[in-house]
Amino acid sequence: MQLQHCDFTQPFVVLGGGSNTLFLADFSGEVLQIANLGIEINENDEAFNLHVSAGENWHQLVRFTLDNAMPGLENLALIPGLCGAAPVQNIGAYGVELKDFLQYVDGFNIETKQFERLSASECQLAYRDSIFKHALKDKFIITAIGLSLTKVWQPRCEYGPLKALSDASAEQIFEQVIKIRSSKLPDPTKIANAGSFFKNPIIEHTQLNALLPQFPELVYYPVDSETVKVAAGWLIEQCDLKGFRIAGIEVNPLQALVLLNHGQSTGQDVIAMINTIQTKVYRQFKIQLQHEVRLIGDSQELTIEVAPC
Repeated sequence: MQLQHCDFTQPFVVLGGGSNTLFLADFSGEVLQIANLGIEINENDEAFNLHVSAGENWHQLVRFTLDNAMPGLENLALIPGLCGAAPVQNIGAYGVELKDFLQYVDGFNIETKQFERLSASECQLAYRDSIFKHALKDKFIITAIGLSLTKVWQPRCEYGPLKALSDASAEQIFEQVIKIRSSKLPDPTKIANAGSFFKNPIIEHTQLNALLPQFPELVYYPVDSETVKVAAGWLIEQCDLKGFRIAGIEVNPLQALVLLNHGQSTGQDVIAMINTIQTKVYRQFKIQLQHEVRLIGDSQELTIEVAPC
């Protein structure tokens, strides 16, 4: 179906691969799945410029760029989903984010019923955030993205487990990222999960300094001169929630940031688990956890938060 002919006055959800989306109930509206394919390459002296259709698989794009001697995306290997979803979430891993490469986003503006191009700055990319979660939420359907990969490649190995690599090639970083992600995140084809369920919260240095005397092993990473990013998985683990279950929903015993679905569960069980985790983390650390996974109710997307207590 052509986007111009869709009835957007009724409830709808746009899906890519669906890896970051969880339906809590039977959805009463239309589900539009993005499936367009194609990769165009334009090269100049400084960079490889890629125009990538939204329906292309992200990991396969990373593999394609390395196979064609266009490094840069290797730290983002094995991130599930399609390329059209990448700007919405500003996907990132191991010190690299999509915003490091994004040049533009093409898409369909539901209000004007026109196809438009947004520059990278207009997309307002931030940590796990973009304009597509705010002003353009449910108003803009991404159909393609534009990426620029510089020809002056530099390895990015300053983050966590990649620090052990020295003089690494892009291919070696790619393989190491796959190895790390495979060891930490369960295969969704074997046990149902949506990967990292919560965002790593960003807090101010003043709050960090208040926490460190009580929690000296708190895991955090600098963001800027005023804020740091705290490891959400560590916070959940400190609340003794690894292996905790509500019905068939379990906090992964190996990585507390992941929720596993063993079956025989309902959307209300998922909500109860989210509420439990958010409440316990807030009571212990005074930090609000936000879910990274999209939650879809019977007619719209939902946001679950606990009130400070």
